[in-house]
Amino acid sequence: MFFLDEHDLVGLEAYMRARGWLVVGESIRAATKAGHGNMNCTLRLETTERRVIMKQARPWVEQYDEIPAPSERALVEGRFYEAIGPHSVLQDRMPRLLGCDPEAKLLMLEDLGPTSDYTNLYAGHTLDPRDLDALVAFLGSLHRTFSNSEGDGRFANQAMRELNHLHIFEFPLDSENGLDLNAINPGLSEAAAELRRDADYTKAVSALGELYLRSPGTLVHGDFFPGSWLRTKNGPRVIDPEFSFVGPPEFDVGVMIAHLYLANQPIGLVQRALAAYADGLSVPQTGKSQELVSSFAGAEIMRRLIGIAQLPLVADLPRKRALLELSRTFLLSPATGCGSATGRGGL
Repeated sequence: MFFLDEHDLVGLEAYMRARGWLVVGESIRAATKAGHGNMNCTLRLETTERRVIMKQARPWVEQYDEIPAPSERALVEGRFYEAIGPHSVLQDRMPRLLGCDPEAKLLMLEDLGPTSDYTNLYAGHTLDPRDLDALVAFLGSLHRTFSNSEGDGRFANQAMRELNHLHIFEFPLDSENGLDLNAINPGLSEAAAELRRDADYTKAVSALGELYLRSPGTLVHGDFFPGSWLRTKNGPRVIDPEFSFVGPPEFDVGVMIAHLYLANQPIGLVQRALAAYADGLSVPQTGKSQELVSSFAGAEIMRRLIGIAQLPLVADLPRKRALLELSRTFLLSPATGCGSATGRGGL
């Protein structure tokens, strides 16, 4: 199996030529790391003709190579790009798929040019409302376009769904998970222990996890957070649909809302996102759907604070405790709605 190596330009060029991914006379000038993603090995290639992104899914998590991960995620991501290709409102917000090698679990993608992700939101930056509108419009269009995808085997993605289930709904609440939260914030381990002792809360998280695993629905992105959004000169773009699956659309919305809270965004942006998404639906959003959004938002807040997938948050222990309490509210009283909190970041 071929493995990407930014230092082996000769081997990389031979591989691409054998795949027919280089035109006559085209050669590779440079290869550099592209971004700081957790899951995959991603390189930016500069050839004599263009720049492209090479993304390979290896059978582990790139940033945590002790954690196994199904390499078939690359094939699901490739199918996602193929599926949205005919729909310009979606394709225009994502890179184009230029090639896929199923054996090497490797994708060649359009390079969107100079970009940065939106993770600076966690450090105090405020999301431009126009960017939020574009992201919500993308999400609504995705869910509407593929609302009849139930039973579409291309996007079962069960192994990745189970991996995500583990790290959202199980690992953070496992007192024996070995994660030293006090090394992140002194006192955070005690805050997590208090949450784990709340039987009603853990029961609600477990039930939500079962729904996540089993519920049918529409095609969802599966990881719709600031690390999957890119700033470009043409507005925000969305990447990394490797967690995509056919399931509850409320999961995508809940994850997005959770990160607006985690990033301490104005409550008006949370309410704007919820209203814009609801307005874009082809049928009115039910109360049950709104409650699911709140529940998924609560679970995502929790796992990002006391799970392994930590964020570059600028937050002290009191703020993290307040966010964990918000998670409890969203999961145990979802009917109150995750747009009803007050103050910046809902606190």
